[in-house]
Amino acid sequence: MSETTHDGGVAVSAPPSPDDGLTAADLAAKYGLAVSGARPGLVEYVHQLWGRRHFILAFSQAKLTAQYSQAKLGQLWQVATPLLNAAVYFLIFGLILKADRGMSREVYIPFLVTGVFTFTFTQSSVMAGVRAISGNLGLVRALHFPRAALPISFSLQQLQQLLFSMIVLFVVAVGFGSYPQLSWLLIVPVLVLQFLFNTGLAMIMARMGSKTPDLAQLMPFVMRTWMYASGVMFSIPVMLEEHPAWIADILQWNPAAIYMDLMRFALVDGYGSENLPPHVWAVAGGWAVLVAVGGFVYFWKAEERYGRG
Repeated sequence: MSETTHDGGVAVSAPPSPDDGLTAADLAAKYGLAVSGARPGLVEYVHQLWGRRHFILAFSQAKLTAQYSQAKLGQLWQVATPLLNAAVYFLIFGLILKADRGMSREVYIPFLVTGVFTFTFTQSSVMAGVRAISGNLGLVRALHFPRAALPISFSLQQLQQLLFSMIVLFVVAVGFGSYPQLSWLLIVPVLVLQFLFNTGLAMIMARMGSKTPDLAQLMPFVMRTWMYASGVMFSIPVMLEEHPAWIADILQWNPAAIYMDLMRFALVDGYGSENLPPHVWAVAGGWAVLVAVGGFVYFWKAEERYGRG
């Protein structure tokens, strides 16, 4: 196309672009463009996570190693911390408040230590999950990866820490007369179910904590209340035998109590099935699947918002 200018010259204009009149969405579709950081589909998201499995494992191991790197006792604190907590609870609840009613000393001490170690696994996973996004904004903003890798990695870190602690737990159990037997094999499915539950809960807390940093200050109080309501230091049916039965039922069916009781049933000789609520394995599996799947979907729905704003 050409036109005559005021001085008699001829100016040539550019031909019309084939993109004229197209909206931004049309242009993106035409040239195969995608929104940076857009949330992928759920199946694709799972596929991306599986592709980052080596990163998730390496990140959890690095965090575990660095956790006590400044302490002189180093990794020994992984075992010493819950063990010292158990000693304090035994002093207060076992000796002073007589929370061991209905149990001999040989049963109560491994009962208490098992409860402390098992609940600490959930507690630490939740607290790590709250800070999974808000405490790693530099990493989230600098690299492109499925953000669920962070809460999963932190839950895996807590599982590895518990496995170290299990050595001491076995020693305590044997020291008080609970020797290895076939029921100890049940520890594996209990840990798998609890890990799934913890991971789902960590992802829920990670999304909530990404926009509400103050949640990290509130959660210690929530977790302490949950611990006292879950029978870490006492047998729920025995302690509440003078109260309406529905109160004990509610407390026994909460997931923290379920996983603790299953671990005690597997490990502690003298803590029999009469201490477990009915259909306990079905309930344990239901909690694990419900929270793991629900937490994963809940976290995934906000994938494109993490690290922004």
